[in-house]
Amino acid sequence: MDKIIQLKVRKDLDARQQHTILKLKGSLISKGYTEIIHILDLDEQFHINTFETDSEKRNEVQQYIAAFINSENLAGTVAMK
Repeated sequence: MDKIIQLKVRKDLDARQQHTILKLKGSLISKGYTEIIHILDLDEQFHINTFETDSEKRNEVQQYIAAFINSENLAGTVAMK
């Protein structure tokens, strides 16, 4: 069964943050965690990025995202929802 993961991403990003968020999304796809990431408006400040992954990979994906956010100093810019 597939599991949905959501990321809450700030809209007002500087160039470095935009590049880093794109790097995160690209790595999620290239590592085979998902094939597509959907982007929806949440409000004036945030987007919601949603993707499905295999239930067996869910914990691995969440750990990967948390480590990426930490290593790239993106706390406050992107968060798992």
